[in-house]
Amino acid sequence: MAVRSAEATWNGTLRAGNGTMRVSSGFFEGPYTFASRFEEEKGTNPEELIGAAHAGCYSMFLSALLSNAGFTPTRIHTTAKVHLGAGPTITKIELNTEAEVPGLDEATFAEKAAAAKAGCPVSKALASVDIELTARLLA
Repeated sequence: MAVRSAEATWNGTLRAGNGTMRVSSGFFEGPYTFASRFEEEKGTNPEELIGAAHAGCYSMFLSALLSNAGFTPTRIHTTAKVHLGAGPTITKIELNTEAEVPGLDEATFAEKAAAAKAGCPVSKALASVDIELTARLLA
């Protein structure tokens, strides 16, 4: 299987410093600071990148489970809200997904959505975090 990499550089002190995070493919590079992580300043932060990875992984894994069960998803859209608490510690991730899957019933969708939450590699890597799932099958 593939090995993926990313890197970060931090300059200066925690509060006054700044840094850059980038992925090895070159498709993302972004600045981050204390304020972009713990306040509401522009810039990225590790938690939103974890959220993007989790939403992407979950959507792909759900698609695989549905496809393997004989259903062809038209669209799966997932958001991830990563909660950063005291410590700092990631305390919770809220996954919200909506899927358009012709011919799929609610019960099967709920089963596959829950299985995707448990089985996607990012969920497994974040096993110590409370992951809440809201899944909605669109008509």
